[in-house]
Amino acid sequence: MREEFSLPSRIESVDIAAMRIDEFARRAGLGEDFVGSIDLAVRESVANAVKHGNNLDESKSVDITLEITAAGFEMQVRDYGEGFDLAEVPDPTDPENLLKSSGRGILFMQAFMDIVEWTRHDDGGTVVRMVKRR
Repeated sequence: MREEFSLPSRIESVDIAAMRIDEFARRAGLGEDFVGSIDLAVRESVANAVKHGNNLDESKSVDITLEITAAGFEMQVRDYGEGFDLAEVPDPTDPENLLKSSGRGILFMQAFMDIVEWTRHDDGGTVVRMVKRR
């Protein structure tokens, strides 16, 4: 089972993506607990693509691919931005960052998904691939 869709780079797309992914997971027979556990990772990855990747530029899309594989639920989120260096992202668990209101998205994605990896797309932009095992 596989689904692909694109959304514009605006904040409202985060909720739309979460709803579509929730529906996909339920059609695939994934249980309530499973669907609930991926929700925050879904929202964070799409929000990062919209805000940080595409800089809220509505002429750029966020492309999402969902698939049920032998490994479980797999999702890819692609933006069309300049990319980033994961090593340069501040550690949200560092005491000087604990009270900041942002910067925890990557930590949440890694906490709720079994595999999280970032790559540069050959045609530009960043792709985050996340897998949640069943």
